[in-house]
Formats: sequence, C-alpha cells, structure tokens
Amino acid sequence: MDLTLQLLLDHGTARLAEAGISEAVLDSKYLLFEAFQTDMTHFLMDRYRRLTDEDSVKRAIAEYQRMIELRAKRIPLQQITGSREFMGLEFKINEHVLIPRQDTETLVELVLKEQKGRELSVLDVCTGSGCIGVSLMALGGYSQVTALDISQEALLVAAFNGKMHLSGRTLLDYTMSASAEARPVSEKLTEIPWKLELQAETDFGSQSMVFLKSDLFSALTEDQQFDVIVSNPPYIPSDVIEGLEPEVKDYEPRLALDGMEDGLYFYRKIAAECSRHLKPGGAVYFEIGYNQGEAVSELLKQAGFHDIRVIKDAPGLDRVVYGGF
Repeated sequence: MDLTLQLLLDHGTARLAEAGISEAVLDSKYLLFEAFQTDMTHFLMDRYRRLTDEDSVKRAIAEYQRMIELRAKRIPLQQITGSREFMGLEFKINEHVLIPRQDTETLVELVLKEQKGRELSVLDVCTGSGCIGVSLMALGGYSQVTALDISQEALLVAAFNGKMHLSGRTLLDYTMSASAEARPVSEKLTEIPWKLELQAETDFGSQSMVFLKSDLFSALTEDQQFDVIVSNPPYIPSDVIEGLEPEVKDYEPRLALDGMEDGLYFYRKIAAECSRHLKPGGAVYFEIGYNQGEAVSELLKQAGFHDIRVIKDAPGLDRVVYGGF
C-alpha cells in the first residue's frame, strides 16, 4: 500500500479546505488520530511509514475518509466524534444537544468558587448535554442536583453523562420514576413525564442527581426549592441564527439556540419564576450573550434580586449574570 499517515492527512486537509473549513489542518489531524486511535507523538514517529494491508488498517482508512466527508458537509467535529471535553471531563454529545463550549466553563467555575458546601442543592434549567449540572455534581460534590429540559432526547444524553461521571465515583444504583418504563439510559424513551434519578456514594459522600423533563419549571412542585439555580438558556435572537456558521445553524438543535425575537425570552420567564424555587439566601447564575449583561441584570432587578453582578469570561466579554435572593 502506497499510503502513509502523512499522505492521508494531506488529502483530508485539502478536502476540508476545499469545503471552506477554517481549521482544516487541525480538524483533519484530530479525525486522523480518532480513526487510527493514535496521538501526536506516535503520528510524528510513524507518519512516513507505508501503511500495511491489514484489515484493521483498511478499516481505519475507511473510517477516516468517512469522517472527512462528514466534516466537509459542515457537520460539527464533536458530533462526528461523539464527544467534547468540558471542565476536564468528557461529555458524550449528539445532534440533540448544544455542543459544550469553553464560554460556559466561566459559569461553572464561578459557582464552584462562590457556592461552597456539599449540602447545597442545585437546579440546572435547560440542561442540554448536562455539562453544567454534571460538572457541578462531579467537581463540586453537591449533595443534590436537579437537571431540567423540555427535550427528552437531550435529557437522555444528560443522564448518560451523569451516569458516566457518577459511575466513576462508585455508583450504587439508578432508578426511573414509575411514569417511565425502566430501560437502559441509552435507549429512546417516549413516555412523559420522564424522570431518572441517580444515587451514588462518592468521595464527597451521598449524592443524588435527578433528570426531569420539564418546560422550564413546569414539572416542579410548588414547594421544591434550591440553594442555587443555574441556566444557559437559548439566547440568540431568531433573526441572527441564519447568519451563523453552518455547523451551528444547520446541525445544532434550534431549540437550544433560539431566544426568540430579542434573545431575552427565556431570561424573562426564568427571572420571573425562579424566585419561587429559591431558598432565602439563594442565588441564580445565568450564562448570557456578550451584549446581554445590562438587559438580563435589569430583568433580575425587576424580579427582586439584589447584589446583581455581570462577570466576564477569559477573553473579557460579559458572560455570566449573578443575582442574590
């Protein structure tokens, strides 16, 4: 076989560049490493060696070429590989959830810094992949985290991620509510309402994480209250979405992007309702778009919150709004 890893990489890079991928070199290299289950060190050692005719090598070549063609269609890299790193943890993703972004780590890091105490209860509204709630559970050791989403498909992904990261901490059991037939978490469920609870004994002690299908707070009882509410709701104005990169507007779920006309629809609803589900002395943390700090702060002020702050992310853009209750 007159193929080498370097030649494959060159072909893949050229194909992605032709398709308009701005990071063609990086993406083609990442996909090559994924297909051949290798890393940079071994690639540099072996890149000019002729590939053998072994079946395993042929399968790896075919897999790499398949993934390159998917990426050339502007399918996001993370959807092709099926995973994304967030807060140092691996999260499984698919087309039903927003790809976790580094911007969102600002929110998680802030909560971990400011909300100390294993006994705290956390509510994650619009959980998506579960990257916020699961990270807080795994890294903060909070005794109870509840994750809400209107999308059952998203909840299945979030629950899978929760089970994956809690199982690394001696997962004892997980149970599903009587309203949903017990099946492996990877299977699609159609029953509503849908709920799954994970119970674990961990280095932090007993922990519980609940995944609940809910239109914002609709599935909560009136008396359910939490110490902390976090949310990364859809916040992109509807007319802006069509101008986004194809990877976002064509392949990420519109449900997780569309903040309606001005991008503030879900902030209004959450700000107006969340105080009913916060304990006295509790706090809310919103991820926001870079230009929404003032507007979201005003919504929290109108809802009776105090000590409102806007926190910037690493590049210096407004990224999180905090409100005390």
